[in-house]
Amino acid sequence: MSGPLGFPQVPLEVGGGKEMPLEVTNHDVDRVTVIALDGRVVFGHEVSALRDKVKTLIDAGKKNLVLNINNVTFIDSAGLGALVTVHNSANTVGGALRLCQVAPKFKEMLRMTKMDTVFRVFNTEAEAIHSFSK
Repeated sequence: MSGPLGFPQVPLEVGGGKEMPLEVTNHDVDRVTVIALDGRVVFGHEVSALRDKVKTLIDAGKKNLVLNINNVTFIDSAGLGALVTVHNSANTVGGALRLCQVAPKFKEMLRMTKMDTVFRVFNTEAEAIHSFSK
């Protein structure tokens, strides 16, 4: 199934397919802000919530971001576009975005859409955080 931009919609098979709004939380570790996503990253309120949270963090001077997507249950093309927007927003202010705890199906979607050349992906949150100290 394809989304509005032609990218595949890939269920990540976490949470039993329950529809739930996206919860976006964050915490700081040293000079890095970890943003944890829980739920669906889809067109509408969910994508807006992610973009708004990142804008608020960047406006507050947080520019090194780790996006923990361990609890993301579904992502559509608008969600993938939001990840690109977050990546570009961090780069614009001299920061960077890392992804961590990426489910195998989502890794495959990144590969299929060539987005694996855009994002740095780490297995754990700790590895993603540590990558900023190199």
